[in-house]
Amino acid sequence: MQPSPAHHDERLTAPRSWWVIAVLVGISGALIMLPLGTTALLAGLVGGTALAGLLVSSYGSARVRVVGGALAAGDARIPVAALGEPEVLDEQEARAWRTHRADPRAFMLMRSYVRTAVRVEVTDPEDPTPYVYVSTREPQALAAALRAASEQAARA
Repeated sequence: MQPSPAHHDERLTAPRSWWVIAVLVGISGALIMLPLGTTALLAGLVGGTALAGLLVSSYGSARVRVVGGALAAGDARIPVAALGEPEVLDEQEARAWRTHRADPRAFMLMRSYVRTAVRVEVTDPEDPTPYVYVSTREPQALAAALRAASEQAARA
C-alpha cells in the first residue's frame, strides 16, 4: 500500500564524522586509563565510546513527520490546520532564518549538520509562535506533504 501524499517521515541522524569523533573520545578515555592497566584501558575505551555514542545518537536522531493531519517535529506536534504555506529554504536562507532573521518566539528544530530547512507560519491567532523552522534534508518533500495534509484537512 502506498503512503498518502500527506505522509512524510524523516530521521535527522548525525553525520558519520560525529561517530568517528565518538570513537576518538573512547580512544582518549582508554589512553587516560593506560597507566592503570589493561582492564582500565578497555573500560575507558568501551565507556568513553559508549558515552559519546549515546550523546551523538540522542541529539542526532530527531524525527520529522507529517502524519495524521499534523507536523511532528521532535517532541512537538502541530496540526496542519494551524499552519500556513510552507517555505522551502536553501542553504543561505536557512542560515539567515536560524541566525539574524530568527525570532526567539519561533519553534525551531535545528540541526547544524542539515543545511536546508522548511519554514511555516503559524496562523493560529491564539498561538504566540510566529513560525515553525524545521531542518530537513528533503525540504521539497516536506513542503509537499504539508500542502497535501493541509488540503486533506480543508476537505474534511
